[in-house]
Amino acid sequence: MCLGVPGRVLEVRGGGRTAIVDFFGVERETRLDVIDEPVTPGDYILNHVGFAIRRIPSHEIEETLALYEQLLRGSENDMMAADVRGEMHATAPGVGLGALVSRESNDG
Repeated sequence: MCLGVPGRVLEVRGGGRTAIVDFFGVERETRLDVIDEPVTPGDYILNHVGFAIRRIPSHEIEETLALYEQLLRGSENDMMAADVRGEMHATAPGVGLGALVSRESNDG
């Protein structure tokens, strides 16, 4: 199973193509190519392997974040918690799609 990870948009860059997003204290650049609607700083998104796939409506944010915080407190052997951590790692600069995002950002 693959889970998306919620995060708060800190900054939109590249004419709306990417955003800097805070995922539980981990800041990563995230693609905005496939998101369902435009985002602005302060919005929350659902990220999947480096791509924002959904803007989280404001009335769902509190419950969504509480669920993921509980999930991340799970044991090291918890498969769902490991999947969420893997999603966060996948957007890291130089890793997976994070390498693509970093390379494209450097290209202008």
